[in-house]
Amino acid sequence: PSERKKQKKTQGCPKNILDSLLEFTRKCSSTRQHSDWASQMRASEIPTAALVLGVNVPDHDLTFQSLSELLRDSVTPHVASLQAKECGALKQLMKRVLERVMGTVVDDDEEEEEEVQQPGSRRHHSVLCSLQALCDWYSSKTKKRSSAAVDEQHRQPPVVIIFKDLEAFNPRVLQDFILICSRYVQRLPLMFIFGIATAPSTIRHMLPNSVSSLLCIELFQSLSCTQHLTTVIDKLILTSNFPFKLSGRVMQVLVSIFLYHDFSVRNFIKDDDTLALCRAELVLTTVVFLRMLAKDELISLLQKCAEVLQPVKSKQMKNARVQLEELLAKFKQLDEVAAPDLQKKTDLFQLQKTLLEMNESRRSKRRSPFELLRNEAVEFIDSLVKNHLSPPESKPLYEVCYYSSSATVRRHLNATPRTSIQAALGRPYNYIQNDSLKAEDGTVSNAAPDICIAYKLHLECGRLINLYDWLEAYSTVVSAAEDGDPDSDGFGKVDEVKHARFIRAVSELEFLGFIKATRKKTDHVARLTWGGC
Repeated sequence: PSERKKQKKTQGCPKNILDSLLEFTRKCSSTRQHSDWASQMRASEIPTAALVLGVNVPDHDLTFQSLSELLRDSVTPHVASLQAKECGALKQLMKRVLERVMGTVVDDDEEEEEEVQQPGSRRHHSVLCSLQALCDWYSSKTKKRSSAAVDEQHRQPPVVIIFKDLEAFNPRVLQDFILICSRYVQRLPLMFIFGIATAPSTIRHMLPNSVSSLLCIELFQSLSCTQHLTTVIDKLILTSNFPFKLSGRVMQVLVSIFLYHDFSVRNFIKDDDTLALCRAELVLTTVVFLRMLAKDELISLLQKCAEVLQPVKSKQMKNARVQLEELLAKFKQLDEVAAPDLQKKTDLFQLQKTLLEMNESRRSKRRSPFELLRNEAVEFIDSLVKNHLSPPESKPLYEVCYYSSSATVRRHLNATPRTSIQAALGRPYNYIQNDSLKAEDGTVSNAAPDICIAYKLHLECGRLINLYDWLEAYSTVVSAAEDGDPDSDGFGKVDEVKHARFIRAVSELEFLGFIKATRKKTDHVARLTWGGC
């Protein structure tokens, strides 16, 4: 096979990426129908689109769902979407592909014969789990299309297999599947789409050269999740279509959750469907950055401000526009005054002298004419903003359309699993609602689940917990729950069932992060949490 070909396409938005993928599938489908040598060599490989979507995994399902629908509507009805969790072995992977492409029941028992399928009852019969069965099925489908009045492009539509989470697939399973598919590529127009969350180098790490050489890979690169979020904020949130506004601190909490958790733009929007950012606070924040702008950038912004105020009819805005034009005229005069000095600075001595004077002025904190004029312009904009964009809190009934309680948002959206788990283990009645679990404050019923009893006992221990003492205490509590006679010889003794229940409870506590094994003492465990319920 010829060497792999990679072509990187960076798109501006997800829609463009989907359109490019559709065009890629159409191009690969038409390539197989040409008879020239280059097309035949390319047809000996499996066309593969490597779609790099980024680490915002929760958003991937929506992207692949849209992609599958577009492929079925405009390119091919034969699309199979796969996830790693349902394809742990090669037979499972093959079965999922056949079931989703053929829409029939697939028998993974190789000893059974393929059943004859009757028209209209296809879903009630099973076929063997092999690509040979898929080839036979595809051949029968293409023959029906050939006899019907169908254009040449749709007579042999490709069979598209989407691997949603490539990194999670077993590399050996994926390699075997590609090797098997390569043997049928002349009979079956297969095409792969790899969903990649990290980097394109994942393909090289998962597939050796002997396998990757069977693929003709084209790379499609999506924008990063932070760029997607910026686009959403600019085009959806920072508009006048949403009457409800959020304060800057509330918005900061939401952005922090986005950055520190799953990077999901979809979940960010789901947190509040009517997100909007207060423009006044945004402008006030921008004033700070105006002081750091260069002269050309500041003049350009002032000109845009004057253009925005041009159609406004109010007297105050007209006065503001006149003041802006006066500031622009001062900047222009500043350029004209500085222009003659350029002739004097051409010689080395004058240039050195000028640099020394600039250094001295910086040390003495003397400001240049431009800095003084820039501060004047910034102060004017600052006063203009304060006069016409007053804080929402200063308006009556601002609570109706403006939300500023960032602490409440943080409490509701930032999960605290440890606190919830401790509350459930310490007070199981609040969650199970069983009267037998009612107990006084600070105690736990002996009828509580094993993990609750073990958790409550471990709170009474220090940094290191003796497992045998812990087991003895647990056995005593459980024996009381079984209505045993405290005076009997067998009360509180450890039998095999109690021992197994205790081991399971300790393992669950270790899994939840309350304890861990320690090398200091083999019969002890170390306690990891303090201040429990």
